[in-house]
Amino acid sequence: MLRQIADETELHESTVSRACSGKYLICPLGVFELKYFFSSSVGPSDSGEAASAAAVKAALKRLVDQEPKAKPLSDAKIASALEQQGFSVARRTVAKYREALGIAPASERKNLD
Repeated sequence: MLRQIADETELHESTVSRACSGKYLICPLGVFELKYFFSSSVGPSDSGEAASAAAVKAALKRLVDQEPKAKPLSDAKIASALEQQGFSVARRTVAKYREALGIAPASERKNLD
């Protein structure tokens, strides 16, 4: 995360961010902007460490994929389930990540078939 690089280099996080801005890495897998390698973080979990937004999104996707289709989980229930997995996120954050992943709200995911 940017904060770790900033701490190691004794620079401010915004300085590191600006230094990476507009810079690209060419590798056999393609061309990637340097910022691609720095994920944003979510507030501290039970362990006291921040979790990456990518990790929370992956856990959210797993929960939605495994939910009962007749009774999908609400954003509040997803936030509670993520809390049990050690991710401290608000319901609003769950909604934001769900929308970013292209996952519909619970009312639209309900399938009675």
